[in-house]
Amino acid sequence: MGNHLKEVYTLSDLAEWSEVSRDLEFPARLAVIGDPVAHSRSPQMHNPALRATGGNASYIRLHLREGELDEGIRLMEAAGFIGFNATIPHKSAVFERVDEMTETARRVGAVNTVAFREGRLIGHNTDAPGLQRAVKEAFSVDFCDLRILIVGAGGGAGRAATVQAAMEGCRRLVLVNRTVSKAGELVREIADLLPGEGRVVAVPWEDAELARELECTDLVINATSLGMKPDDRPVVPGHLLRARHLVYDMVYSPPETRFLEDARNSGAMCANGLDMLLWQGVLAFEFWFDREAPVEVMRRGLHGM
Repeated sequence: MGNHLKEVYTLSDLAEWSEVSRDLEFPARLAVIGDPVAHSRSPQMHNPALRATGGNASYIRLHLREGELDEGIRLMEAAGFIGFNATIPHKSAVFERVDEMTETARRVGAVNTVAFREGRLIGHNTDAPGLQRAVKEAFSVDFCDLRILIVGAGGGAGRAATVQAAMEGCRRLVLVNRTVSKAGELVREIADLLPGEGRVVAVPWEDAELARELECTDLVINATSLGMKPDDRPVVPGHLLRARHLVYDMVYSPPETRFLEDARNSGAMCANGLDMLLWQGVLAFEFWFDREAPVEVMRRGLHGM
């Protein structure tokens, strides 16, 4: 008997789970679901963590298409799964299906972590607090002490970043988006978390607006996918970045985007999004098992060390 996990499992595998999994030394009890999902790095974090903590379980990649979500969840629960992570395109759909959720998940409007508990689905979102933990580790600062500007606030990643910054009570929050009305809606949603005139504002993604707002910004976050392709437009014009800025790019592939290169050239402290992935995983592990996660084991697994 060995623990020879497939790179990716499917709904048809789940339907024959007792046969598919019978030779596994450590039975699959956790998964990341998505379409696609083969690229996910989550197993390389969670499987070492499970071994390090004596868990008799494995974490797998599970390819579920949009129309397969309900059946996939039903089969996972029937097979005795502890929980799962959800990635694109399932976060919003899972949000609609959970029986209970954390305040963070409710505010973000998406669930990326689910626990099966006594016949109920309990949802959480670790994207938002994962970002906060990654920023704190990279720069040794808390959101509550910072004036924060988020580029791409209208998307899912930007919404998570916005909600966390607001829940932490940051000093000021500027939401930058191509469609400024979309960011404006988010401003209204989180206004109760950041009371006070002008403490949270939405501005168009234009150089003049960026120049004005960056003069009174401490932390700049890229929540777009810009930088994944070499010919992408700049997130922020490089000449607007200063040495006093902290720059966080949620993109981690490639590890050095143009945004980060411009930040380094300006003398700014900067970091990419890989350790946000780490902390998302750490927080998911702690949500499932109600115990401290082996952070350094997970870090080594994620970085391939």
